[in-house]
Amino acid sequence: MSFSKFSSTCARVGAASAALLAPVVAFAQDAAPAVAEAAAAAPAMTVDKGDTTWMLVSSLLVLLMTVPGLGLFYGGLVRAKNMLSVLMQVTTIAAVAMIVWVIYGYSLAFTNGGGLNSFAGGFSKMFLAGVDTSTMAESFSKGVAIPELVLVCFQMTFAAITPGLIVGAFAERVKFSAVILFSILWLTFVYFPIAHMVWFWGGPSAYADPSGLIFGFGAIDFAGGTVVHINAGVAGLIGAIMIGKRTGYGKDMMAPHSLTMTLIGAGLLWVGWFGFNAGSNLESNGYAALAMINTFLATAAALLSWSLVETFARGKASMLGAVSGAVAGLVVITPAAGFAGPMGAIVMGLVVSPVCYFFCSTVKNKFGYDDTADVFGIHGIGGIIGALLTGVFVNPALGGAGIVDYSTADFAATYAGTAAQVLNQLKGVIVTILWCGIISAILYKFVDIVIGLRVPVEAEREGLDLASHGEAAYHS
Repeated sequence: MSFSKFSSTCARVGAASAALLAPVVAFAQDAAPAVAEAAAAAPAMTVDKGDTTWMLVSSLLVLLMTVPGLGLFYGGLVRAKNMLSVLMQVTTIAAVAMIVWVIYGYSLAFTNGGGLNSFAGGFSKMFLAGVDTSTMAESFSKGVAIPELVLVCFQMTFAAITPGLIVGAFAERVKFSAVILFSILWLTFVYFPIAHMVWFWGGPSAYADPSGLIFGFGAIDFAGGTVVHINAGVAGLIGAIMIGKRTGYGKDMMAPHSLTMTLIGAGLLWVGWFGFNAGSNLESNGYAALAMINTFLATAAALLSWSLVETFARGKASMLGAVSGAVAGLVVITPAAGFAGPMGAIVMGLVVSPVCYFFCSTVKNKFGYDDTADVFGIHGIGGIIGALLTGVFVNPALGGAGIVDYSTADFAATYAGTAAQVLNQLKGVIVTILWCGIISAILYKFVDIVIGLRVPVEAEREGLDLASHGEAAYHS
């Protein structure tokens, strides 16, 4: 399978995610008549075993990011008495998300939603109706496919980790039942619609079906800068503000109890992120290699950049700062992974850390909100920077892959210029912030009314490990 063939496929997705979900909505049973005609003229579909193998591995790598990666990363950042509560929340959210995903999430994200298609999909694939070992996810332009069930699994791992990211913002003070209920509602009304808006395109026959709203803006997001990171960061900020500060915040010692655990978690996140970014190509080819090297370089640059900023600001570079920089680098390159060139990835990594450091060390203190694990400062801000800079470094003149013209497969042909593309990116960022912020606030309030968000003060002081789960992470 040639690189040029894949570039032709990416092109239609080039208005939004260039390779992540080009195959996802081109299923013959959901296509409009014009799409069906294109399918009839296309080569017979063939499952590519190499691509399938890569996607199976990538799905497992993204799961590794969540369990145990994210759990250990957040767990090390909280106090010892709350270690298991964080692990339990992240793990259970992932399990719940998997069930919700196959019942209706996949359908809401990646099928045609009729009159509401700009905002959400439909219900034609509820309970994975019509999805079995014989159905394939493919692109008509190349006639090569992976099993649809593999695609379901890969995207399921994205849905599993995203609400887990949110809990770091209000860790150590929220009821376990409230976290689970909020996660189900948030996936339903925020994550699935945003995934549809960003990654759903209308099929390979001259947009026979309308695309998702943000896709239609011409915004591009290779692996989830808006869908995952801005989404989770904004929801985390709203939660931290509405739920309030931890009891004793600003008075009691609340330092991370195990930076060793945090480093292990960060390392697992970095390893798993290769599945997250390079896997989002859906093919094992040159674009996957580009996403992989960018995931190395942006992360390394951001780690070094954060350490340098800390050295100038505090006189010493900390390990916590280094891993924070690494995660910021992973976040910033996510939307640009298959678009930016390697040198562009380095610049993005160098830029993101000083900005995230400023938000985590200054803005948070200035406004007084208690974002326990700096979810907004790193994922929210890093995601916004990444989305905007993607519009810059996709430029072929700066070493980027460019946005491919569908008809010519020419990378440079449809790039309208930096200002125009950054404006497209900004539109997508604004819609994501507003949609997520408003709906998340409503959902937090609803959950608080129904079952309450916070644990009692006595339980918070005792620690959620014992109060909520009746066990302790450590025994003396």
